[in-house]
Amino acid sequence: MSKIRFDDRVAVVTGAGNGLGKSHARMLGALGAKVVVNDLGGDIFGGGSDQRAADVVVDEIKAAGGEAVANYDSVEDGDKIIQTAMDAFGRVDIVVNNAGILRDKSFHKMSEEDWDLIYRVHVLGAFRVLKAAWPVMRENQYGRVVNTVSAAGIYGNFGQVNYAMAKLGLHGMTQSLAQEGASKNIKVNSIAPIAGSRLTATVMPKELLDALKPECVSPLVGYLCSEANQDSGALFEVGAGWVGRLRWERTQGAEFSRDGDFGPDDIAAKWGQIGDFTDSTHPTNTQESMVPAMKIAGLA
Repeated sequence: MSKIRFDDRVAVVTGAGNGLGKSHARMLGALGAKVVVNDLGGDIFGGGSDQRAADVVVDEIKAAGGEAVANYDSVEDGDKIIQTAMDAFGRVDIVVNNAGILRDKSFHKMSEEDWDLIYRVHVLGAFRVLKAAWPVMRENQYGRVVNTVSAAGIYGNFGQVNYAMAKLGLHGMTQSLAQEGASKNIKVNSIAPIAGSRLTATVMPKELLDALKPECVSPLVGYLCSEANQDSGALFEVGAGWVGRLRWERTQGAEFSRDGDFGPDDIAAKWGQIGDFTDSTHPTNTQESMVPAMKIAGLA
């Protein structure tokens, strides 16, 4: 039997009708969690709805001996998703923000609708789900949150300006919520998964999709959602049986006059030094990030 279990915990997984979300929900249910399986049942571009997607996963969890209920609301109605958990199980301990869509287009062809819909599903949706769950977690002095981001947000990707914006924005949310939740035992982390799904099927060949199983991502989600996990504000890449953690890296930089007595030519003269990652540092918060500037200003 697994040492990490979720007995008496209630988990909400958004976008859980297919792919990664389905894998996460089934794993949490198999390890004892009571699961709210949320899925609007729309297509990958944000259109339509179909309750069968969530119902199938609920039936599978129950058939395996677990407890689950379905929710068919859009993540833009996050309060309704959390209310489903409260009505069915009386609490919320875990939130996995997994729901997502694509509107891939090169920037010069991208419409405001393409931009807005990606924002509403990925960022506003995650906000509204967590905004409703947060008071419950604070009151219970316990919570585990996993936000699903993407390599597109970390590194950028052609034709995904909107998606990249949303995904890196989610990690900004993660880092700030990790600080706000620390005193209440709420841990918030981000994962950037690579896995075969309806979304990646648009850009990956079938043989690669088949090799990148969602089930290889869910164990990390399980650990991050467990009481055993004490890390918060972190970013992980995961896929195909590999897990790695990312962090910010910064050069030593170059110093100039704190009186502003320097210009573009002075920047150019030290450009190599500014970009030299030898003896790089790894600031972990805004206070650490400000130290070099504060030293020059005589304030540290």
